[in-house]
Amino acid sequence: METTRAVVFTNIIIAVSSLFIVVLFLVGSVSGGGSLFFNFYGNSCPAVEFVVRNAVTSSSSSDPSIPGKLLRLLFHDCFVEGCDASLMLRGNNTELSDPANRSIGGLSVIDLAKRDLEMLCPETVSCADIIALAARDAVAITGGPMIPIPTGRRDGVVSVVSNVRPNIVDTSFTMDQMINLFSTKGLSLIDLLVLSGAHTIGAAHCSSIRSRFQETSNGKFTLIDKTLDSNYANDLIQQCPTGVSPSVTVNNDPETSLVFDNQYYRNLMNNKGLFPSDSALLIDGRTRKLVEDLANDQQLFFESWGQSFLKLTSIGVKTGDEGQIRRFCGATN
Repeated sequence: METTRAVVFTNIIIAVSSLFIVVLFLVGSVSGGGSLFFNFYGNSCPAVEFVVRNAVTSSSSSDPSIPGKLLRLLFHDCFVEGCDASLMLRGNNTELSDPANRSIGGLSVIDLAKRDLEMLCPETVSCADIIALAARDAVAITGGPMIPIPTGRRDGVVSVVSNVRPNIVDTSFTMDQMINLFSTKGLSLIDLLVLSGAHTIGAAHCSSIRSRFQETSNGKFTLIDKTLDSNYANDLIQQCPTGVSPSVTVNNDPETSLVFDNQYYRNLMNNKGLFPSDSALLIDGRTRKLVEDLANDQQLFFESWGQSFLKLTSIGVKTGDEGQIRRFCGATN
């Protein structure tokens, strides 16, 4: 029964993905360049993927936290205004002004790749494409699958702080809240479950897990969220005691924090999801069995990740004559 369910799950993923890719090519072929294409820069900037990969690899070699930061950057960019690098725009009241985005990292990696590409191919490669490719490469260099993704995104010119909160997942969200938000982005329940696997790498600030604990009269934390393994909770309390500096972080995955694998789902099975929104995936009957499947089959996770990641990087893209190709990712032209 377990094997049959996993096979069915895989077939569903592959079928949906194949249809999505076919539609992607058909739309692109009839719109005169108004969509995404594989090898979009084949003639205009053939070195683009090499340059981005080099920026990600070199930055990650000196800072192992970079891959997780790049993946988070992609999520926060695509969920607000679509995948258009609106998160990269600096200034008052931009998306970066929201407290949830002030700790976003990896911006320097995107700026590095953009600088090099502007020297090679001026005003050709969008910051939006660099973000998508960098996140793809971040997964690959940490042990995950290398996913071919289409390019041709253009950069947006709107970045407003008030658009952030209604469009990003809070770590305290219930399943219904997450499902509703993901559905507004064209993402399914399966996409929600699979893309949550991004938490297999990266780190979070201690403040993001405070709701799972209560401060006692003697200034110590005690566990109040009984969906969390007590031993894991004690480890978190040691890493994030009361009065800890706001800059202190804790790994999303307590086991293999620098490796993109299916350990995230095995952690969930052991009640070691860092956020309440992680634990909700195991508790909810709509996703529990799928969590088990992904925990037992890393290849299934990798295949599923490829399909859902393709959809994620296509949310609300601007193509054709929309937006612009910024010369500098931090400002419009």
